[in-house]
Amino acid sequence: MKKSPFRLTPYQVQWLLVVGFVTVGYALYLRYLAIELSSVALACDAGLQTMLCKTRILATSLFRNSVFGIAALVIATLNLLRPSIVLLTGGLISAGFGIVLYNVSLSGLAIGLLILGFARPAPATA
Repeated sequence: MKKSPFRLTPYQVQWLLVVGFVTVGYALYLRYLAIELSSVALACDAGLQTMLCKTRILATSLFRNSVFGIAALVIATLNLLRPSIVLLTGGLISAGFGIVLYNVSLSGLAIGLLILGFARPAPATA
């Protein structure tokens, strides 16, 4: 039985573009308007209980423990072994958050593995 190579349809490419832009956009929002903005940081550290402060606490605890980078690396490795659109989307989300939120080394390696997942031998020509 011949195994067909993993190729994305145009709709899947559009889906990945939308997911990638939304992920990186939200990560940039978190980084520059919640984590690094001094007025928000002072208010949250003083005990303000808003959704932004709770999201800030969650994001900082996740990137301090390299959760984004490790998750991106695990998902990218699984995608390299058995490519699918679900794994590619999950890896893109994790790596997008990891690149923006200070887990650059592991997330960069995961992006490389996600790209390597498309490296398949060219079909034989007649």
